[in-house]
Amino acid sequence: MAFPQISKINLERLRIADKRLGNVLRAHVIATARTLEQKIADAGPFNQRVDPHILTLARNLLVKQGIITPVLVKGMKWYRLTNAHPEQVEARLQEQQVVHGATQEKLFTLRLGQAAEIAVYRALLLGNELTFFGNYPDLDEHDDSTLYTKEEPPSAVNGRKTPGNKKLDFLLFHRVAGVAGVEVKNVREWMYPDRTEIREMIAKCLAIDAVPVLIARRIPYATFSVFNRCGIIIHQLYGQIYASADQALAEQARNKKLLGYHDIKVGNQPDARLEHFIQTNLPGLIGAAREKYELWKEELTEYASGAISYKEFIAKLRGTYVSPEEEAEQQEEADEADDHS
Repeated sequence: MAFPQISKINLERLRIADKRLGNVLRAHVIATARTLEQKIADAGPFNQRVDPHILTLARNLLVKQGIITPVLVKGMKWYRLTNAHPEQVEARLQEQQVVHGATQEKLFTLRLGQAAEIAVYRALLLGNELTFFGNYPDLDEHDDSTLYTKEEPPSAVNGRKTPGNKKLDFLLFHRVAGVAGVEVKNVREWMYPDRTEIREMIAKCLAIDAVPVLIARRIPYATFSVFNRCGIIIHQLYGQIYASADQALAEQARNKKLLGYHDIKVGNQPDARLEHFIQTNLPGLIGAAREKYELWKEELTEYASGAISYKEFIAKLRGTYVSPEEEAEQQEEADEADDHS
């Protein structure tokens, strides 16, 4: 496989992705992007794991070369080796599609969202120096096959309102650092820094002057590297949380011959790692995060509003950003120098 001009390190990761994509699709026959990510980015020997952004590049190059063929089924792209036997592809597609379809049903996705939020809520209930807003008043009244009632945190703090009165999942109050806003993302996709969900979270937090706290299944190093500098707190769950009512579906989705989501956890109780983050780490992190957040509010505001692109945002963080006006002035100076040379 021929690769475009990229760094030596990424070239090696692309070669690994190229090899593993072929191996996985020969064994699995056909798979969604999320299954490919689970088997290549989340599983296997550590030095053979490839983050989704590189995996996606390798997959797209293989598609362009005709080695992999995308198949659109009910609005979802699946991927197969072009030379795979059609009957085998169809049989494997039918086996997986039943389970995949169940994970796309609205009631399931609502339970999925609540499962992770409730795990965070239970960890907050254990207590620390933080005051929090956001409540599940009927949590002890029925099981999770029925959606729980959520009392959302306020959308306004000290007269400042979130855009469109959109809610954060929880609001926290630190006696020194003030307000923090928590967002919980219990999705398969890795939370890259240019995702819409992250821009929206930042916008909501900026509107009420809250330090952002992102909790998600998987968050790549790029997101931590970029946003830790700006005072955004990040915690990875390292697993997707299903409601107890979806135990049977969890077993099917975990099956390595079906979706292969081996990291699924069932039940809305927080694990020891999440408890430690909420009870012990978070109170101490908010103060330091607030200081960094104040320094980068202007740049975060521009990025969250869409006034600057992710590339421009990174350039500003690195001190290499050149505004369009400055770029035009530099070009004029260069042209003038050429005229006099």
